[in-house]
Amino acid sequence: MPHTFPVAGAVELAVVERSGFIESRHAGAAVVLAPDGTVATTLGEADALILPRSSLKPLQALAFLTAGASLEGEKLALSTASHTGTDRHVAVARAILEQAGLDEDALACPAAWPEDRSARDELVRELGSPARIRMNCSGKHAAMLLTCTTNGWDVEGYLDPKHPLQVHIREVVERLTGERVAATAVDGCGAPIFAITLIGLARAVHRVATSSETSPFALHRNAGALVRAVRENPWAIDGPGMDDTIVIERLGVFAKGGAEGVMVMTAPDGTTVALKMLDGSGRAATAVALRLLERAGALQTSAVDDTMAALSLSVSGGGTTVGAIRPVF
Repeated sequence: MPHTFPVAGAVELAVVERSGFIESRHAGAAVVLAPDGTVATTLGEADALILPRSSLKPLQALAFLTAGASLEGEKLALSTASHTGTDRHVAVARAILEQAGLDEDALACPAAWPEDRSARDELVRELGSPARIRMNCSGKHAAMLLTCTTNGWDVEGYLDPKHPLQVHIREVVERLTGERVAATAVDGCGAPIFAITLIGLARAVHRVATSSETSPFALHRNAGALVRAVRENPWAIDGPGMDDTIVIERLGVFAKGGAEGVMVMTAPDGTTVALKMLDGSGRAATAVALRLLERAGALQTSAVDDTMAALSLSVSGGGTTVGAIRPVF
């Protein structure tokens, strides 16, 4: 199986500074596409293969729409989310399942506690337990099941790479990236995840994020609807106080983080960033993407500075802030 980009193909993207001392360094690769989709900047090996993890969700969600699934508004936003399992998230996921004529038992994602602390604490007080509907990918899985029932596909085995649903998703991924899937792995939620290049991911997200709902082409109309749903429902894509939600609310960007240090982000003018941290840490990924968009002239410095202050980038010592996680540019 092909491997991710080599150490030699990575460059330093961020550091962790404590009391003026550089304690840790995050290396990786990034690509910036101009509003017209041409390559503006590359850092490291942008053509190396990665597993996009949850940053692939916008492409998966678009595949649901192109297969005929009726999703809009907060349901559509949740279909591309990595949510924190609040009661509001769960209610929308259940509504999608109800639309499919199914219940929570049909979900094949693992059971999980809510990632939202308040929701988890409340569930513990109520003597609850981990549940599939609380798992951060339950919206995507509910939408997968809706896509299956819409098309008369068997809901059993819907995560099998050979299932018609997953075959369709792969075809959409290849169409948007302009490249063949190099390998298929199992994502954390149990769904197939496809190995593509970082630049292929950037191109696909750029095509989605810059699509118009008035396009003569159905694919682009659906993509435009997806982007609008995310921007109108930033709470759904992540959760209260979480990075993706914060940057969408404050800057109007289209953003989707993924596990193992993957991030995609498109500014309102279409400038797009895709990056992967070599060590798999995502703690600096949002900040790096924001600074790259700022450096490209797509976001104002003051707006980025204000947004960065709302992210969890402080380094603490003795109960006070003694440093920060920061991009190197």
